Amino acid sequence: MRLLFGIILGVFFTISGAYIYDTAMPPSATSVDARPMVNWDVVSRNWQGATTRLRQEFAKLTSR
Repeated sequence: MRLLFGIILGVFFTISGAYIYDTAMPPSATSVDARPMVNWDVVSRNWQGATTRLRQEFAKLTSR
């Protein structure tokens, strides 16, 4: 149980750190080093797809 909690906590801290890093950067598109660490549009699209699929699978399980 502690291992699972540690993994979840590690994922949370990693995503939080990347988000804080990306939002703290000044918005200048002239420098190559100023690019965000994560493409949040892709993350949002993947998250939407995962939640949609999870809802569909849950609906299949509960409809039987």
